[in-house]
Amino acid sequence: MDHSGHGMPMELPPFTLGRGLAFTGEPFFLTCCLLALALYGAAVLRLRRRGDSWPVGRTVAWVLGVATIALVMCTGLNDYGMVMFSVHMVQHMVISMVSPILLLLGAPVTLTLRVLPSAGRGRKGPRELLVALLHSRWVRLVSHPVFTIPLFIASLYGLYFTPLFDFLMGSTAGHIVMMGHFLAVGLAFFWPIMGVDPGPHRPGYVMRMLELFAGMPFHAFFGIALMMASEPMVTTYAHPPASLGLDALADQTAAGGIAWAFSEVPSVLVLVALLFQWYKSEERQARRSDRAADRDGDQELAAYNAYLAGLQARGR
Repeated sequence: MDHSGHGMPMELPPFTLGRGLAFTGEPFFLTCCLLALALYGAAVLRLRRRGDSWPVGRTVAWVLGVATIALVMCTGLNDYGMVMFSVHMVQHMVISMVSPILLLLGAPVTLTLRVLPSAGRGRKGPRELLVALLHSRWVRLVSHPVFTIPLFIASLYGLYFTPLFDFLMGSTAGHIVMMGHFLAVGLAFFWPIMGVDPGPHRPGYVMRMLELFAGMPFHAFFGIALMMASEPMVTTYAHPPASLGLDALADQTAAGGIAWAFSEVPSVLVLVALLFQWYKSEERQARRSDRAADRDGDQELAAYNAYLAGLQARGR
């Protein structure tokens, strides 16, 4: 298969770290990454200038999320991902499971809502339109687990086990669409689970964990299917360049192992984030209860003590 549309020769030298990290990947993704960093940085700077704070951790998470996309799509890794199934699987897993988690921890929607000014009573500006979109039926549908979990699963089996994958890999535009799809699916799947930004679905923490683990086993099954196959299952990677000295079936087995491993790593990352959010939520609730008790002079406790005293008096 000719990958000249990606500006890459068929005969690649064996992969080395120094050579692989040169910025020779997709210019489209590089432009998007630079734009994402610039817009986020400008929004944070605007908040600071008007005296508002923004958590440093969220900024770090956003930068790391954009950096992971740039690493797998804007460097030589992308070139090797066109001819090595294992490298492509690293790209897929990172951009669909690691990048979305980090980007969502950056809370871009919350930042946007804080930066955009209100249009005033009875008027609709960008902020009001964004709020309306977040509560629209369309967003309610695409963020519901009934939609996100099947989509998350179908992105694996419906793509790699059909001719659609080979078709998309046949052109630069198709490759960009496919990787953009992986990122979008990851964002849709993890958005209601992470619960950092506002959205129509905000289930409890236990339900979020159940949603998380509902989709992960299918990643493991997908990886096992690749590892146990007795012949190459994807035509694109059936004949790797001779200069790599690579066996197609062995490379596919490595790709399956990567898919299987990535069913565990992001799960742990999200689980830690959820437990931390749960702890902070309980801490805030306890502080609110303490402040309420201070304001009313512990009237609820006094009423309960009076109730117990009344029971004791009736017993006598």
